[in-house]
Formats: sequence, C-alpha cells, structure tokens
Amino acid sequence: MTGDLLVVDQASKRYRHGPLALDGVSLRVPAGRTVGLVGESGSGKSTLARLCLGLIAPDTGTVRFDGHDTHRLRGRAGRRIRARLQFLPQQPRGSLNPALKAGEAVAFALRVHGTPRAERPDRVAELFRSVGLDPALARRHPRQLSGGQVQRVAIARALATRPDLIVCDEPTSALDTTVQAQVLDLLGELQERLGLACLFISHDLAVVRHLAHRVVVLRHGRVVEENTPAGLWNAPRHPYTRALLAADGGSPEHPPAPAPADRPAPVGEPAP
Repeated sequence: MTGDLLVVDQASKRYRHGPLALDGVSLRVPAGRTVGLVGESGSGKSTLARLCLGLIAPDTGTVRFDGHDTHRLRGRAGRRIRARLQFLPQQPRGSLNPALKAGEAVAFALRVHGTPRAERPDRVAELFRSVGLDPALARRHPRQLSGGQVQRVAIARALATRPDLIVCDEPTSALDTTVQAQVLDLLGELQERLGLACLFISHDLAVVRHLAHRVVVLRHGRVVEENTPAGLWNAPRHPYTRALLAADGGSPEHPPAPAPADRPAPVGEPAP
C-alpha cells in the first residue's frame, strides 16, 4: 500500500462550553511511515487521537482513513475498515479486562473481527511470539504480568486484526527507561517487518525522534511546525518548538548528540 493512509484536513473540535480543543489541524500519515505528534498537556493530542480513531467527530474539517470518514464506519463494511485501524493506549493495564487472561484478551479481538474459534489459539500464540512473549504467559491475568509484559500484550492485541495503522497515545510513558527502550525497539521492528503506519503521540521528544519519519508540533490545538526529525532538531522555526527542545535538553545552541536511531526520510520527502 502506498500514499497517505490517514488524512486530517482542517479539523476543529470544541467541547461543550470550552475553548477550541483543535483549531484547523491538518496532518498526513503515509502508509508504512511514522508521524510523531508532540506537544504539552492540553495541546490537543488526545482529542486528535480520538478523532483519528473515529471515537468523536470533528465540528469542521474531515478525518479520513484510506479515504473513509473515521466517524462514519458502521456495519460490517465499517468493521472491516476499522480492523485496519488500531489503538495502543497509554495505560494498557487499565485497557485490559482484569477478569480475562492475557490470551483471552487477544482472542477476544480475534473473535470480534471474525477469526474462527479453531484458529484462535494458534493465532494468539503466534502474536505473543511476535511481540517477544512466551505463549505460556497467555494463561496469566494482567495483574500477574510486569508493566512491560502488559504493554506487549496490548501490542499483540492491536496486531490481532492485521492493521495498516496504529495510533499510539503515549504508549511508553508509564514504563521505566530500560523497558521503554525495549518496547520502542519492538515497535520499530514491527513497523519495518509488517509495513505498519503509525501516529505516535508523546510529550517526550527523544522518544519521537527515535521512531518518527516526520514530526508535527501541536500547541493550543494548532499545528505550529512540521518537519523531519533532523530538520526539527537542527533548525526549529517556531519559538514553541525551540522551547520544547530546550526543556528536553536540546536546542540549536546546545543540541543533543545525534540519536543512533534517527531514521531515513521517505523517498521524495521534501528537504527540511
């Protein structure tokens, strides 16, 4: 698959009696690529994630996944499309039913999207192995697993429907540094192997730099800057971006050391 998989065009959203949460936001996530979305708390990142997943509708503008309005995915055809658009939450333990074993949680996603019962056990074991987990852990409840293991279960559940795009909302923020690095490496490896596209939302610029092909900076519900990671770190144009980089330990005057995982730009991508 080629081209832009997720297209947000001038999307705005206001919650009742509140200010604009999003104000004319536009971004594109090409197939097989990762777009990082950064900004402080309250910048509109989670609202944009909900729009992209079709959980809420924009007041104005459009949000399309493979040409389909995300908030109009209904019926059997809608389920087929939605299976290709998955979510990785910030708090995976809270997103898993504590009454279900880890393998049952993954099998439930398979059932919802039509995998025959007889095929589910082998598919669950395959998914556990694909995220670096012993399939024997499928018999444990989430409370019996470490934070890193629970996040890998959540990744396996997201992969169960063979998605084309995953929206990741701060998926490593609750993990310690070592486990965070392992999960990020896993996400990068899965993307390369499976050709996944990803909208990776984070307040941690170093994490975004590790994974993203392009970075979008959001402030007060507006996109203030977009660039490649190298272009953003080496020559930030907006004062807010420079402030974020300075707070993160890097600035044009005192840049951090080059990240070993800086990723090549897609062919044909405009220069910074």
